[in-house]
Amino acid sequence: HGKQWYQRRVAITAGIAKRAVGVIVNKKVRGKILAKRINLRIEHINHSKCRDDFLNRVKKNELVKKEAKASGTFVCTKRAPVNPRTSHTVKGKGIVVEEVCPIRYEFIA
Repeated sequence: HGKQWYQRRVAITAGIAKRAVGVIVNKKVRGKILAKRINLRIEHINHSKCRDDFLNRVKKNELVKKEAKASGTFVCTKRAPVNPRTSHTVKGKGIVVEEVCPIRYEFIA
């Protein structure tokens, strides 16, 4: 089906009709990115959640800053990357540990 590719794509609202919404979707066609304009029924559209996460983070940061200012301490509101997991040993009952190493290269003349 022709419209199946457009499912779950991010689009920009281009126009509003009585029962439909015109949107612009970027589609990759033979190495080029084309801006396609399509009309969708309102029941097939849902709003992006990424903006909500950002706004919730801003509100939380403002509260944290307000509390820090009242207590006279400094707080960093920047997002920190998640550290890698620490090393651990995988254990199992009745499993023989097999050491895996590369085979030594031998020159055959």
